[in-house]
Amino acid sequence: MQIPLELPPGLSGDDTTFAAGGRWADGSNVRFRLGRPETIGGWERLTNATLAGVCRGIFPWTDNAGVLDVAFGTHTGLSLWRGGEMFDLTPTSGFTAGAEHGAGSAGFGTGAYGVGGFGLASAGDYFPLSWSFGAWGQHLLASPRGQTIFAWTNNTAQKAVALAGAPAKVTHMLVAPLGGGYQVFALGCSEEVSGTFNPLCIRHSSIRDNTQWSTTAPGSTAREYVLTGGGRIVAGRMCGPYLLVWTGDALFLGAFVGALNQPWRFERVGRNCGLIGPNAAVVVGQTAFWASPDRQFYRYAPGGEPEPIPCPIRRDFAEELAASQGDKVMASSNAEFGEIRFDYPDRRDGFENSRYLALAVSGADAGAWHRGEMARSAFVDAGPSAYPIAATPGGAIHLHEKGRSADGAPFSWRIETADAHLDPEQTLLIRGLWPDFRDQAGPVTVEAVARLHPQGPETARQAVTLAPGTAKADLLIAGRLFKLRVSGESAPTGCRIGKPMFDAAPAGAA
Repeated sequence: MQIPLELPPGLSGDDTTFAAGGRWADGSNVRFRLGRPETIGGWERLTNATLAGVCRGIFPWTDNAGVLDVAFGTHTGLSLWRGGEMFDLTPTSGFTAGAEHGAGSAGFGTGAYGVGGFGLASAGDYFPLSWSFGAWGQHLLASPRGQTIFAWTNNTAQKAVALAGAPAKVTHMLVAPLGGGYQVFALGCSEEVSGTFNPLCIRHSSIRDNTQWSTTAPGSTAREYVLTGGGRIVAGRMCGPYLLVWTGDALFLGAFVGALNQPWRFERVGRNCGLIGPNAAVVVGQTAFWASPDRQFYRYAPGGEPEPIPCPIRRDFAEELAASQGDKVMASSNAEFGEIRFDYPDRRDGFENSRYLALAVSGADAGAWHRGEMARSAFVDAGPSAYPIAATPGGAIHLHEKGRSADGAPFSWRIETADAHLDPEQTLLIRGLWPDFRDQAGPVTVEAVARLHPQGPETARQAVTLAPGTAKADLLIAGRLFKLRVSGESAPTGCRIGKPMFDAAPAGAA
């Protein structure tokens, strides 16, 4: 008899054998497109230069001449790629190199020994240094977390300098476009009058003047706000005309209302749905996606409410996220494939980002999750660059979804099914598999595993390596439940998996 392998898109690995039957259960570096699994694209070096420090932010933009610039913020400085060359923009004054790793947010058991009262939160922050970026016309604005805002005026012979008038200490910075111009927002910053840092204070510059931050200067449209509730601001994102601001516990929606004293109004739209780290949120269209401190995934569109996103492969992220390193979680989008991605540090691999989870958010595969093993400390979507750009913890810079290798070297990929009854009434003998691969590059290994009962031992395991164009994989394996694993590791590598067909025969009742 011929039995096709036809499974719905998406991994479902956190359930039991019977509950996950008829699904893809596990994988690495294999996404779903048009309902079928296929290997992700490869990557190539953008430059042979290596970043100094671990990159925690990438920002591409174009100047008035249409030249592509890409800024990289590391824990030791600020760099720029332009026209194949790297330039050091690190400010010579006002900037301090920060921590490479985190020691946890302020709370019991974190921070320096003996700092603060017994049982109370430490007054200091012990986070890996991350950056927030924005474009002011063709100029770059960059803010290292916990320091001021710096500006670079498009001259590679000059360094970035502190932005005049900006708050001395800023948690997160962004540029908000308005109908009549732009404003720079400092989220979680030093108050204007006292100069004291307030983790819930929001200040913005005047419209069209990023150096005017005084609320009392003649004609100034700069203003200051303080969010209600406790905690601290973690980051913000523009979502259409709205400004989303996350604290560690809540989500606030900022709307421009044009009032003289308070041109922006901030309202809390969700609780117990805060942000785990400053880079852990991404906006696609009119919807924001993020990871929370309790390691849940959320989405929100203005006009609705924050809602958790079901993730059937969440267990590893929730249980293996490296302790005190949640600030390294990096959310990004991939518009070409309609997906979002969360890179995170897995404690089994160390303290740096080493794995990712990805979710299709649009198209035929919306709701399908996949994952992979890949060390990327920062990631940003294509546009204005032709390809997504990512940085490794070691400082290498790559263009992604380009080619079918790891910069000329092999990379590994795999996908496997859950245990499933091909025929629930009887034991089967699998005699072979007709592969259904498209665009195969390099050898592909097909491995079949059999067992008699869901919690019973494996009764047989057999693997066959197929060259491109191989008509049939010869197997000889018997059992009640079967699991199929397809994998590859070569340069180039990859394929799209269609509907492989098992060649099976009854082997009697078990």
